[in-house]
Amino acid sequence: MAEPGATDRGRVLVVEDDRAQAEAMAEALRRAGHTCTVVTDGRQALERLATDAFDLVVTDLVMEGADGMEVLRRAKQEDAQTEVILVTGHGTIETAVQAIRQGAYDYITKPLNVGDLRNRAAKALEHRRLLRRTEQLSQQLQERFGFEGIIGHSPAMQRVIQTCRQVAPTDATILIEGESGTGKELVAKALHNNSLRKDKNFVALNCAALSEGILESELFGHEKGAFTGAVARRRGRFEHADGGTLFLDEVGDMPASTQIKLLRVLEDGEIVRVGSNEPIQVDVRLLSATNQDLDELVKRGKFREDLYFRLRVVRVTLPPLRERHEDIPLLTEHYVRQLADEHRRPISGITPEAQRVLAGYDWPGNIRELINTLETMVLLAPGETLQVEDIPPEIQPCLSAPTDAALTPGMSLEDAERLLIVRTLERTGGNRQQTAKVLGIGERTLYRKIKDYGLA
Repeated sequence: MAEPGATDRGRVLVVEDDRAQAEAMAEALRRAGHTCTVVTDGRQALERLATDAFDLVVTDLVMEGADGMEVLRRAKQEDAQTEVILVTGHGTIETAVQAIRQGAYDYITKPLNVGDLRNRAAKALEHRRLLRRTEQLSQQLQERFGFEGIIGHSPAMQRVIQTCRQVAPTDATILIEGESGTGKELVAKALHNNSLRKDKNFVALNCAALSEGILESELFGHEKGAFTGAVARRRGRFEHADGGTLFLDEVGDMPASTQIKLLRVLEDGEIVRVGSNEPIQVDVRLLSATNQDLDELVKRGKFREDLYFRLRVVRVTLPPLRERHEDIPLLTEHYVRQLADEHRRPISGITPEAQRVLAGYDWPGNIRELINTLETMVLLAPGETLQVEDIPPEIQPCLSAPTDAALTPGMSLEDAERLLIVRTLERTGGNRQQTAKVLGIGERTLYRKIKDYGLA
């Protein structure tokens, strides 16, 4: 990494009501190559932020008129990627910490140390540069392989993306199918965000998480006194989503009586609150999702056929991650950058060996499990590049599962062991230490077996 200030020169707004202090701060930053604008009043800072663009704002926290918190809010409102460093006395550090939670990059306590100011400014500008780079890469990734957060270059995912692009601008009801963790709600949000209803509400409801009575109240609302505990009138999800999109997750778990009422809403465009007889007109686009086979549920009489046909005007089927291994490196790169930024961790990437290990795992929890694994790696990795050793141990034992078709009945134990070692070495990119961990044997034992089987 370059020396602080060597490459990340930026436009800096210095806000300090002590003129001498303000000029001293600006001079220190100018010597590091930054372009500085100085104002000595919080209100002046708000005016400059409205008319000029800045990469970094260094502002006193306690000032007359507009204080540092207000300057922070305006800076982020004008450009969310503008970094803000607060300058504070010891008595206001608690407030400064609170400001960090609201988006400030850092805070410096008085009396100021010039070298410390330069270093923190350099780090803040580097963070901004990485944010912008991540945004650009994500945009390029979306342009090449994705659609509003849906990423994949496998043939199966490209079919999903193409279908979504075609139907998003319409009002068609869409059934999204796929195992848990495949990203069904992400697809629903992408469809809403690219529809003519994007400026209205996107409302989600998990049908499997609620009992029959509560589900109907959540969907259609209720009147005061409709049931025990109904102390006031309440609007349901359909009313809240009026003009927008309602997403019903795990629709296959919906009780039969609620299915009938949902069908009537789709047919008539009207809902009736629980405890009322008055119909209410609603204009809602309905998206639904399930991890069950609705065709099979219809055959067994567990799901209404007429409702099924209403819900699946268009069907989008998300493949499990084990059927799109070629997408794992793409997803990994995307989420490593995203998670590193989210947690402010200096992670620059992931090694090819670690990528190969991740690509060799079947991911029964699908993308959700991949994201959780990468988040653990990003948070705990000791270095700036994710290594095989950073992969959580609960993932590694599964890599050696004998799923290869070459492991056949009748094979000798010696041949099976040799093949298992070969396959595990392939999946760990030849990393012997990692292979020993995956196989649950000592490294010396592995080295001996590699020599005995002539694998060196």
